[in-house]
Amino acid sequence: MRLINIGFGNMVNAERVIAIVSPESAPIKRIIREAEDKGNLINATYGRRTRAVIVTDSDHIVLSALQTETVAARLGGSNEEGSDE
Repeated sequence: MRLINIGFGNMVNAERVIAIVSPESAPIKRIIREAEDKGNLINATYGRRTRAVIVTDSDHIVLSALQTETVAARLGGSNEEGSDE
């Protein structure tokens, strides 16, 4: 299992990530709202603005305050945080 840091010491299993998307579009906002209603929303922003939405294969939606590009770079293999320990 490989973990990626999504900010503030929070980790997500890289093998479960399906997509990393921007929260700006209406369809993504609807997905976030539906996940919140179903209890599948994980808010890891610590009160900051949501900049990346991570969709997992278990239908969980994870909100991150990091930029989409930053999370994607960490998922792509650059483990500067030592997140695979």
